[in-house]
Amino acid sequence: MAESEQFEKGLEVRRAVLGPDYVDGSLAKADDFMMAFQRMTTEWCWGYAWTRDGLDRKTRSMINLAMLTALSKPAELKLHVKGALTNGVSVEEVKEILLHATVYCGIPSGLEAFKAAHEVLKAEGALSDKT
Repeated sequence: MAESEQFEKGLEVRRAVLGPDYVDGSLAKADDFMMAFQRMTTEWCWGYAWTRDGLDRKTRSMINLAMLTALSKPAELKLHVKGALTNGVSVEEVKEILLHATVYCGIPSGLEAFKAAHEVLKAEGALSDKT
């Protein structure tokens, strides 16, 4: 099946933010059932929302970190912490976003977000043993 122009635009942004290995791996693992979701997320999230002119990628990443904290979605948050680093969000900014979101979302959601972000920041070498 030929993919839409929106899918192709989304695929370019998705690869740039999340990394081609992750994105191409997700697509390669998708059977017919899961490919429906892959198409939807690539077209809607990445092809529509992420390609709009109103916000830059760094801002979109920052918003995603806050929303994923609010939703208590640590697995997805891990992916977007890595993407946020790619998009120029600093470790200090990640921390401040999570602290701010914790105030509004509650300690349990904030704790999950901090644990998830810490794991990624350590793995990416963005934190030393003392930070």
